[in-house]
Amino acid sequence: MLGIVALVLAGLVVLLFLVGATRDREIVLQPIVRTPLTLSSSGVSKDYLEMVTRDTALMTLNRSPENLQYWMDSILAIATPESHGALKRDLMKIVNEQNGSTISQYFTLTGMKVDPEGLTSEVSGTLHTVVGSKSVTAEPKIFRFYWAYRGLSLQLKGFGMVSKADKDGAALGDAS
Repeated sequence: MLGIVALVLAGLVVLLFLVGATRDREIVLQPIVRTPLTLSSSGVSKDYLEMVTRDTALMTLNRSPENLQYWMDSILAIATPESHGALKRDLMKIVNEQNGSTISQYFTLTGMKVDPEGLTSEVSGTLHTVVGSKSVTAEPKIFRFYWAYRGLSLQLKGFGMVSKADKDGAALGDAS
C-alpha cells in the first residue's frame, strides 16, 4: 500500500513539474526611476532625457579594442537617419585608429545637465585612458549630446567633447 502511495505521489510531482515547465511565464521588471515615467508626443521629459543620456554616455565613452564593432553598431542603432552617415564616418576613424591597439578608455560620470527644450544634454566626469593594463591618463572632461525627438522616438544626432575654448562643443555626426 505504501508503495502505491509513493508511486502516485511521484507521478503527481512529475505531472506538476511538466505542467509548470510548459506554461508561459511573465516577469514585470521595475525600472530604476525616481518617478513614474511617461512618454508624450508633445516633448521629451527631463527624467527620460536624463536616463537616455546616462546610458548613451556610458555606451559612447567606454570602449576597448575588443568591443569596437559592437560599440560603433550600438551608437549607430540610436542615431537619426540624417546623422547616420556623418556619425559612421567619424566613428570609423576612431575604430581604424584603435583597432589592433591595447588602448581602452572608460568614463566615470560625476554630473549631468539636460535641456529637454533644446534637446541637448551634457555629462561631466573623468575620462580614463588605459594602455594594456596601465592607466596612463585620468582627465576631467565634459561631453555634449545632441538629440532629435519625433513622435515618441528620441534619437542621437551627434555628440562631442566640450573644450574650455569652445563651449559650443565639437560634435561627432550631424549635430546641426
